[in-house]
Amino acid sequence: MPLSFANGFTLIEVLIALVILAVALAAAGRSAAMTTDSATIMKQRLLGQWVAENQLSRDRTAARSSAWPEIGTRSGNEDQAGQSFTWQESVSATANPIFRRVEIKVFPAQDQAHAVAQLIGYLSNPK
Repeated sequence: MPLSFANGFTLIEVLIALVILAVALAAAGRSAAMTTDSATIMKQRLLGQWVAENQLSRDRTAARSSAWPEIGTRSGNEDQAGQSFTWQESVSATANPIFRRVEIKVFPAQDQAHAVAQLIGYLSNPK
């Protein structure tokens, strides 16, 4: 008569299965957390880009109404979609005197060390 084993799993088989399951769930959780972080960062960069584009549009509108921007640096704050941002604008001369170079950097209000957006544009003097 052949030797038969009882139906079911041994304790070691169950523990190995639980370890494999734990590793898989940990990897899935980390992946979900990284996806959420990436989405948050991308949203912040998109909103920062909008802040920079808004500021450049204000400068273009002002330049058309004869408010030619002075060379130098200035900064300000803006809210976009419920988030606060600080922008820094640097206006410099170009080789052509009827143009000005405008560089705008946007930072989250709570982190002034890392820019989330940067935009460079040129303004022309309407006169």
